[in-house]
Amino acid sequence: MRRYFEDFSVGETWTSKSVVMSEEDIVRYAREYDPQPMHTDPEKAAQGRFGSVIASGWQIAALSMRLFVESGGYGETPMVGLGIDELRWRRPVKPGDTLRVKREVVATERHKTRPEFGIIRTQVTVMNQKDETVMSLVSLGQVPSRPADAEAGKHL
Repeated sequence: MRRYFEDFSVGETWTSKSVVMSEEDIVRYAREYDPQPMHTDPEKAAQGRFGSVIASGWQIAALSMRLFVESGGYGETPMVGLGIDELRWRRPVKPGDTLRVKREVVATERHKTRPEFGIIRTQVTVMNQKDETVMSLVSLGQVPSRPADAEAGKHL
């Protein structure tokens, strides 16, 4: 289903399915994108402050986007990311942790110079199996406004 800016409302939420983080997935991602020993080397990581490898925060951010898209939050609507505010990694993610993502629309506003678009601001919270927040951020996305012809057809 295609959704337009006018279809989103403050307070609307989506919750994703849960995903179990494996050591293999953590290490594979980190070797390519964040090659620090705490993410890539189980032996060195075991001697570090976390006691095991931990997921890169960037992996969790990317995962949160994938899970949101899979949950159908924007449906078939093309969304352009405009930025992220207040990104915080709150707790380490270890192998075996089960994560899920909750997104809540916290603000909507018409684009100031391009009224054919609206801006959706969402609070993103990634939680583990203990309902502890492991990452949070505020995302800004641009979505199309309802075209005049679509608005007219809506009332027929």
